[in-house]
Amino acid sequence: MKIIRIIGFISLLSQSLLAQNTPKYSNEFLNIGVGARALGMASAQTAVANDVTAGYWNPAGLLNIEDKYQGTLMHAEYFAGIAQYDYLAFATPVDSNSHIGVSIIRFGVDDIPDTRFLYDINGAINYNNITFFSSADYAFLLSYARRSNLIKGLQLGANFKIVHRQAGDFATAWGFGLDAGAQLERNGWVIGVMARDITGTFTAWNHNLALIYDIYVQTGNPIPQNSVEVTVPKLSVGVAKRFPVFQNFGFLAALDLASTFDGQRNVLIRSNFASIDPRIGVEADYKQKIFLRFGAGEVQEIKDFDGTTYYTYQMNFGVGLQFKQFAIDYALTDIGDQAEALYSNVFSVKVGF
Repeated sequence: MKIIRIIGFISLLSQSLLAQNTPKYSNEFLNIGVGARALGMASAQTAVANDVTAGYWNPAGLLNIEDKYQGTLMHAEYFAGIAQYDYLAFATPVDSNSHIGVSIIRFGVDDIPDTRFLYDINGAINYNNITFFSSADYAFLLSYARRSNLIKGLQLGANFKIVHRQAGDFATAWGFGLDAGAQLERNGWVIGVMARDITGTFTAWNHNLALIYDIYVQTGNPIPQNSVEVTVPKLSVGVAKRFPVFQNFGFLAALDLASTFDGQRNVLIRSNFASIDPRIGVEADYKQKIFLRFGAGEVQEIKDFDGTTYYTYQMNFGVGLQFKQFAIDYALTDIGDQAEALYSNVFSVKVGF
């Protein structure tokens, strides 16, 4: 009953910012996910995360790390290699009851041509005047997890995160926010709860109007204004359990319900109060050394040109190898989509010592 009260409290807290004028999608790069294992399981990680990647998925899971030090690296490319996604994390125990972790995320597009001065003062095209810039989003997460003394098997965690977004020299933004998570283990079953942006993540934008004012006026575009975005809370509730199949084989099943509270979204379950995106992930293993993974989620209803509707969903696949304290994982995401440009190959490595 106490874990239900925790879930209810976080759900009520998620409503606190609905009255504000907030964008429906803000800091979306933080919703992509990290780690090839997790992405191969369609991000069903709220109750599963038990390594250094838990700093992102559910900081309470950091307490399940058995190594004194654990680190991970991930690289992925999106949109046929145009966008680069990089992730680095490290975790270590503070004492027998608490862990800390640090995570760094970068999602960016590099070498974007700046053609503002393509034409010289005589009106002729001069390609030598083209320069290049990057548009990148950064997130820095400081995680802390601690075992509860009140409920046996209950683990609690929190993130303090800093967001930095930059579009060349044209605009920059800084933001701050908090996440909170919990995991509870009972008879092999694990229940996880993760509340992102529980206080709202406030991101303040500053535009360098001196660089863009003339161009915007000439093209008739509205002049951007300095502003503050608020990323409203999201809630994920998950359950997972590993089943031994044969002597050396096991099977892990996980279900996540990712909920938003900012009006209807195009997900499987939607209402004016909440929109819920179910995600399922499975992981088969041999001696906890060789892994085969599958996941499905992100069900959406699409309207065709003739007015009919149909449903799409994302299917992911992954494999992994564990050799002593070293692990390498691979995931192929969006294999159920028709657009080949959306396929993404994700690699990550993890080491403990």
